[in-house]
Amino acid sequence: MMRTVKYFFFLAAAGYLFSFKEAMLSADTMPLAPKEMLSEYGFFAGNPAEQRPAAGVIPYALNTPLFSDYAQKLRFVKFPNGQSAAYNPDQVLDFPVGTVLIKTFYYPKDARNPALGRRLMETRLLLHESNGWKALEYIWNEEQTDALLEVAGDSKEVAWIDEQGDKRTLTYSMPNLNQCKGCHNQNEKLLPIGPSARQLNGTLAYADTTENQLVHWQRLGLLTALPDLEEVPTTPRWDAPGTGSVAERARAWLDINCAHCHSPAGPARSSGLLLHWQETDPTRLGVMKAPVAAGRGTGGRLYGIVPGQPDQSILVHRLESTDPGVMMPELGRRSVHQEGVQLVRAWIEGMPR
Repeated sequence: MMRTVKYFFFLAAAGYLFSFKEAMLSADTMPLAPKEMLSEYGFFAGNPAEQRPAAGVIPYALNTPLFSDYAQKLRFVKFPNGQSAAYNPDQVLDFPVGTVLIKTFYYPKDARNPALGRRLMETRLLLHESNGWKALEYIWNEEQTDALLEVAGDSKEVAWIDEQGDKRTLTYSMPNLNQCKGCHNQNEKLLPIGPSARQLNGTLAYADTTENQLVHWQRLGLLTALPDLEEVPTTPRWDAPGTGSVAERARAWLDINCAHCHSPAGPARSSGLLLHWQETDPTRLGVMKAPVAAGRGTGGRLYGIVPGQPDQSILVHRLESTDPGVMMPELGRRSVHQEGVQLVRAWIEGMPR
């Protein structure tokens, strides 16, 4: 009872308003209240730590995902019965009310051998309710048996062996609900970031088949108005040279990591630096653009991007920093994505001076 009351007051502080009377009720009498344990939703069959989707829960993947301190992610979507999303070539799909997006963050014990197991860190939910999207955060317990609702965020030490056989350690941060709203802010509304048609336009191995994700959704009745795949845009994979040029792959990386703020609908639009995929104006992309108000974030540099000179580019300086007053993105990482920054550097180096 006391734990339930505590969560209601945390939710109120984070912007989810409940009356005092509602806060004193048990979770059983509050059908709109978040569940305390992830397993209570029934998203996964059997042991929730195995992340085997239950009936009606569909796995998905993005061509170029957001960097989150080298955490790997498992993504799932659950549509309301009989409902579907309509194809949109430019924006995140317009999911129907009742949709739940599910994303679990984890580290393999040894990235060279997934059979050795993994450590689940958190599962984030985005629930599409009648009045908009709601974010919820579930943190996995040390026993790895379930994840507990936590609206205040947390941090935990994690260690793993990477693909090169090197041991990595870091303090992994899990956001509070206000931070979730900060990144998912589009025109002051909380919205999903990743699952657009161009990000989903790729193949995925399902339990019984391997199929293009958009075609799979269409076949299941979850996506309408899908044109021929030749007409559907595709986000290049940032780490796969065969999927796009250096410039295209760098732009894809910047789009997913930066454009949720640096876009016409994002909270950083007043900066004039726009990094969304559809942007084509070099100045708005930062080329020889002076910052509006970056303070010490410039590192003494004059322009966002200086063609041919990544070391003189504010963009690279901020991507390579872990100083909270300098680094970009501001949230979601404590380490530098070395490989992603190297790609951005190569893009800038290749620009004609």
